[in-house]
Amino acid sequence: MFSSLLTPLVTALMELLKRTFPIPKKYIPITSFFVGLLVGLLASPFTDMDAQLRLWSGGIAGLAATGLYEIGKRSKKSKRKC
Repeated sequence: MFSSLLTPLVTALMELLKRTFPIPKKYIPITSFFVGLLVGLLASPFTDMDAQLRLWSGGIAGLAATGLYEIGKRSKKSKRKC
């Protein structure tokens, strides 16, 4: 549940990073993973979970954020073709 709350935040942070810094496309998933880990670790004031669980949740949120972005990108392309 915690990772589902972190996913939109990680998605937004990744979008900000991509617009600010030129990140090669092949490094976006791993960057998203590490951003998720960082967000999960820094979320300690908002939850009483152990650091290990926050890191797992952050990593999952980072990988989910990449997938969420790719799904959104694909749906925009398919709408253009119609």
